[in-house]
Amino acid sequence: MVRPQIAQKGGNRRIFALLNEYGASHQNGTNKLIHWIAVPVIVWTIVALLWIIPVPESLNSVPYLNWATIALLLTIIYYAVLSWTLAIGMALFALLCIGVVQLYMSAPPFSLALWQFAIGAFVIAWIFQFIGHKIEGKKPSFFKDVQFLLIGPAWLISFLYRKLNIKI
Repeated sequence: MVRPQIAQKGGNRRIFALLNEYGASHQNGTNKLIHWIAVPVIVWTIVALLWIIPVPESLNSVPYLNWATIALLLTIIYYAVLSWTLAIGMALFALLCIGVVQLYMSAPPFSLALWQFAIGAFVIAWIFQFIGHKIEGKKPSFFKDVQFLLIGPAWLISFLYRKLNIKI
């Protein structure tokens, strides 16, 4: 079976190569569905866990300046180097993650502390990711290059962009 390539319509060719390489190990429908759920959950859990790590006292006076927002800013910069439109999509997703963290912290829906819930969700999401790759019959892309941990969200955003006819 020939797998579809992500079309290269302008922009940085590097992002198309990364998305196509990532897509090579994500062809099975079940694996794709698992990734649509697990990748956003994993990103959110990392944001949540970074959010609660104390920052130095000198940074406490700056609202929303914490390890999570620093990591998200660096991620968005990485995406911007590859594709401005993907960086915008990631920035919007980052705001959603921050909003859900804030919502959880203001009125926890469970009796678990944020860190407890985030660790549990992180472990469960990764278990499903590995199940998806077992079904796919291919190793996760990040075993080859850890950079692919950042490409997973971009790969999902690129699917949304193609549906909405937005250039990558």
